[in-house]
Amino acid sequence: MLETLETVVAAPVVAAVAVHAAERVPGVHVQPGVAALVSSVVRSARQHVKGLNPAPVEGVRLRYAGAAVLLEVDVVISGDDQAAAVARAVQRSVRAAVPELTGVEVGSVLVTVVDVAC
Repeated sequence: MLETLETVVAAPVVAAVAVHAAERVPGVHVQPGVAALVSSVVRSARQHVKGLNPAPVEGVRLRYAGAAVLLEVDVVISGDDQAAAVARAVQRSVRAAVPELTGVEVGSVLVTVVDVAC
């Protein structure tokens, strides 16, 4: 009898990969919202107690639609570049990195520019 093996990639892992991919785009920093900051403090404290160094996941929300993940990424960009062009570059980077590093299919990447750093 053959065993069926299932691999599950946890949502925080997918989110961390998305953060790193977004921040590889020059002039981009992923920015968490207020609600994410509260959950970030709780998550960081819990992982600190366990002796773990948490990967950044704040500023990325995700949900699954079947086997695909739908990602929302909030970013701050430099004032030197056009917002729409930077957002498209973030979409491309996240869309390429997530399946490559996690094996999880990406259904969509919504990028919201929440601020411009001057």
